[in-house]
Amino acid sequence: MECQGLSRLDQERSLGMKGKRNKPEQIITKLREAEVELAKGQAIGAVVRKFGITEQTYYRWRKEYGGLRMDQARRLKELEKENARLKKLVADQALDNAILREAASPNF
Repeated sequence: MECQGLSRLDQERSLGMKGKRNKPEQIITKLREAEVELAKGQAIGAVVRKFGITEQTYYRWRKEYGGLRMDQARRLKELEKENARLKKLVADQALDNAILREAASPNF
């Protein structure tokens, strides 16, 4: 199905398609390349189109990964994953404790 007058990203969105996920290493590489292009005087719109992302994605990436090295980005993602796992464990433990407390209390 061809959507006339729409960019490729708009076409994918209208068809319900999601973009691919980029790994932190890929994001950092793209950010570095984008900074070089911007320093050469290219417009932000042209730069983000070159990488197939939106301006919003570029600014979100820059906020999250700007200034990080590859190893730092990898470590950040590992820590975020570990943090999510530990939060789930704490939530499960709190639920178990609440159930035990309720079962142990008298039902008068």
